[in-house]
Amino acid sequence: MRSRDDRTIVAILAMPRAYSLDVSIPAHVFGRHPGYRVLVCGDQNLDAVDDASDRPSGVDVAADIRPTHSLSDVEYADIVVVPGYENPSRPIPEGYLKAVQLAGERGARMVAVCTGVFALAASGMLDGKTATTHWQYTDQLRTTYPEVDVAENRLFVEDGAILTSAGAGSGIDACLHVIQSDFGTTVAGDVAKDVVFSAARSANEPQYMDVPSPPRAGLQATREWVIENIGSSITVQRMADHSRLSRRTFIRHFVRETGIPPMHWVARQRILGARRLLESSDWSVERIAGATGFGTAANFRNIFRREVGVTPTAYRKLHGPSSSDNDSVSPPTVRL
Repeated sequence: MRSRDDRTIVAILAMPRAYSLDVSIPAHVFGRHPGYRVLVCGDQNLDAVDDASDRPSGVDVAADIRPTHSLSDVEYADIVVVPGYENPSRPIPEGYLKAVQLAGERGARMVAVCTGVFALAASGMLDGKTATTHWQYTDQLRTTYPEVDVAENRLFVEDGAILTSAGAGSGIDACLHVIQSDFGTTVAGDVAKDVVFSAARSANEPQYMDVPSPPRAGLQATREWVIENIGSSITVQRMADHSRLSRRTFIRHFVRETGIPPMHWVARQRILGARRLLESSDWSVERIAGATGFGTAANFRNIFRREVGVTPTAYRKLHGPSSSDNDSVSPPTVRL
């Protein structure tokens, strides 16, 4: 249900034992765009922490976060955010669990940050679905809720209308992913810049890497070269030659710096470039396919639909420009 001014309503649950960062991050990120109306919902008659006696020292729970709206206001939300909370083996209050269940049943988009996934699992809405959480809790989630297909070491997982994410940092990625779905890549990029964050990372990127990142991005020049030449044929060997490294050494360094294989990164740049052109220009599908390195329009349509979930034409109808006099728009630079 939209608000009276047609904004998308985002309800963030201020539950007992919730981590304050997991409440404030979605409030801040969604609050940066005028298309959203953010409500922090909770039972205003309950203390924020229902039993502080067993709370580990140093854990920042939402003791100082008070709801701006009642729990009943969750009924009107288009998006419901369930923040992470400590001691996920303990149940959340019945009123919050009921609010989660009802929101899921009526088709609201559900976003769980970190251990918030345990509340969704407890409601039963994750049975038979794929979900993730912070790496410290994946085993616990799998053991407690065997009906859930737990994905290891993923920033976030989207399964239908349910989006689950790892820690607080990936909560930003999840929020930006929702904004990108609602308003397009350009808007999501603007919000990311506004909150001083990199462009939304993809769901398949890892939460962590066993090999630490180098002190400086030694392959930055090669990545910039790829972006400047995204419409041409890009191969691992061409990138390795540009970086003046052997193919094997280049791949190892590239994965260390970005967390993903070279051609996966290139594919992501092509998709981002195509999305921006669909949003900002009236170029034909054939022209965009050539400008972003997809080759033929048929190949572009197939890959775009597989990766984004809709055809280029449908994406343009959702996020394209209102004016059709944009044929002179140059291909945008797309950076991570």
